[in-house]
Amino acid sequence: MTERLQGSSGVVRAAELLRGGGTVAFATETVYGLGANTLDAVAVEKIFVAKERPHWDPLIVHVCDAAMLEQVAEIGAEIAVRVEALAAAFWPGPLTMLLPRRSVVPDAVTAGRPLVGVRVPRHRLALELIRTAGVPVAAPSANRFGRVSPTTAAHVLQDLDGRIDAVLDGGATEVGLESTVLDVSTSPMVMYRPGAVTLEEIASVAGEVRVYLPVGDENVEPQESLPSPGVGIRHYAPRARLVLVQDAAEMQRVITERAGERVGAMVPEGWNVRAAQSFAWGSMDAPEVLARRLFAGLRELDAAGVDVIVCALPEGDGIVRAILDRLEKAARQS
Repeated sequence: MTERLQGSSGVVRAAELLRGGGTVAFATETVYGLGANTLDAVAVEKIFVAKERPHWDPLIVHVCDAAMLEQVAEIGAEIAVRVEALAAAFWPGPLTMLLPRRSVVPDAVTAGRPLVGVRVPRHRLALELIRTAGVPVAAPSANRFGRVSPTTAAHVLQDLDGRIDAVLDGGATEVGLESTVLDVSTSPMVMYRPGAVTLEEIASVAGEVRVYLPVGDENVEPQESLPSPGVGIRHYAPRARLVLVQDAAEMQRVITERAGERVGAMVPEGWNVRAAQSFAWGSMDAPEVLARRLFAGLRELDAAGVDVIVCALPEGDGIVRAILDRLEKAARQS
């Protein structure tokens, strides 16, 4: 049975579990992560077992300060200015930087690659946990592999109860989408996964950024390790089939055409749509709210037992890119 921990006493217990080689799910500002001591290869392996995660998919390491960053990453002079500028602007926060790894980082963390993804989370409990544990914490999202990421402790337990040692309950997450992932070791830099820290914000601080474009058939699982967390084909998918639409008329038409199935809908504010199950998603003019509520809505409709989920596609840039990334990857599996 997975322990459910809260508050400062919960942090102490969770830190004890991490130092002892256990697995602890914890809230960050993005989504809940499933953590283990980065430097303990046996503990890291428990993450892959609990999530049923393939080893070609690398993990993100969470640290609390510059000293802990130095434990896992070797930042040479050629990228130091760039890293310092990005850290000053966005850490603590939802930006993961891919940096040259130190040899103490187990191969499983990076899928054997020379770069390790690192970030400093903004959530108070996450930072307190890492400081108290005194170890860098490797932590992908705390869900079964390929499924919708968890934004509450209850979501974690839906997927992982009995498979992990504990969950540290920090309430609902603030951002609701996983961190931006950026390779700072190349020129131009490469954004592998969009998130709340946007391409425009990064470019204004550290220069040119290009967006990663996968090579080959995205519907085939990779034959080698991925270059970054968050770029695999099997991500963010509800159990129900996901259908994406442009407007209210198309949403209602899809619902009507699937009269023989139980259909749920992620309904934006002001859309006059009738479905067997609806989730009030938020205003299309408030993309931060849409991002925060996206995974919660997909999970709620899944829990209602729908066969199909119909979801609107927002328009715009910034964090909208991250919303579209998650929806398009989820729909490809439907």
